[in-house]
Amino acid sequence: MGAGRALGLLLGVAADAVFGDPRRFHPVAAFGSTAAALEKRLHADSKAAGTVYTAVLVGGTVAAGVAAERFAKRHWLLETLTTAAATWTVLGGNSLASEGTSMGRELAEGDIEAARTRLPSLCGRDASRLDTLGLARATVESVAENTSDAVVAPLFWGAVAGVPGLLGYRAANTLDAMVGHKSPRHLKFGWASARLDDLLNLLPARLAALLTVGGAPVVGGSATQALETWRRDAAAHPSPNAGQVEAAFAGALEIRLGGRTVYAHGVEERPVMGHGRNPDSGHVTRAVELSRVVGFGAGLVSAFIAVLRK
Repeated sequence: MGAGRALGLLLGVAADAVFGDPRRFHPVAAFGSTAAALEKRLHADSKAAGTVYTAVLVGGTVAAGVAAERFAKRHWLLETLTTAAATWTVLGGNSLASEGTSMGRELAEGDIEAARTRLPSLCGRDASRLDTLGLARATVESVAENTSDAVVAPLFWGAVAGVPGLLGYRAANTLDAMVGHKSPRHLKFGWASARLDDLLNLLPARLAALLTVGGAPVVGGSATQALETWRRDAAAHPSPNAGQVEAAFAGALEIRLGGRTVYAHGVEERPVMGHGRNPDSGHVTRAVELSRVVGFGAGLVSAFIAVLRK
C-alpha cells in the first residue's frame, strides 16, 4: 500500500507540473458549485447551521474518497493511478505559479490595471486602490499562503490518509475560501469551515515553513533569515497557519510583509514580518520560484511519509 500511494502522489505532482488544472469538468469547481447551492438552502446566521453545512460536504467527500480507495486496493497499479488522479485534481501548484508569474510580469511592465484585474485570482483583497507595492506584497503573501494550502497540505494529508485525505482536505479548504471569512453573512455560518481548515493546516503550514527555510538558498535567498523571521514573527499573525509560511517567505526573500490589508469585508492591520526592503516585481518572481522548490520538496516528503505508513 505504501509504495503505491507514494508513487501515486509523485505522479500526481508531476501531472500538476506538466498539465496544470484539468481544463474541463474540474471536480473542485463542481464541488464549489454544489457547496454554493447547498449554502442557499442551509444558510442561517448561526454556527450550528454552518457546522451542519461543513459536516455534510466534507463528510460526504471523505466518504467518496474511502469508497474510491477501497475499490482501488484490488491492485497496486489501480491504487497508484487512483491516488495520482486524486492528487492531480486537488493540487494547485501549477496554477498558482502561472498566476504569480503573470503578475510579476505585469508589475515589471508597469501595467497596474492588468495586475489589479489579476489579483482576485490569487486572493480576496480589494485591488482597486493598491499601487505596485501593495500588489507585489499581496501577491507574495498569497503565493506563500497558497503554497502551503494548495500544495503542501494536500500532499501531507494524501501521505497520511490517502485518497480520503486528499479529497477531504481540499473540500475543507475550499469551504474555508468560500465561507470562512469575516463578512457579516459568514461570520457565524463560516465558523466551522474556518476552524476545520485551521486544524487541518496546523502541521502542514509548519512543514511548509520548514521547507521554505531549506529551499531559500536555491532561489538565492537566506535560510538563516527565513528561520529567524519564522521563529520571531509568525505567531503575531492573526492566522495560526498563514503567518508561519508568510514569515518564512519574508525572511527567505529578505523583504517586509504584512501591514494594512484591505478586504471587501473590512480592513485588517497585520503585523509586519521581516526587516528587509518592500517587495517589488522581482520578489514576486522569486516567490514563485521558491513556491516551486517548496512544492517539489513537499512531494518528496509526502512520498517518504507514505512509504513509512505501509
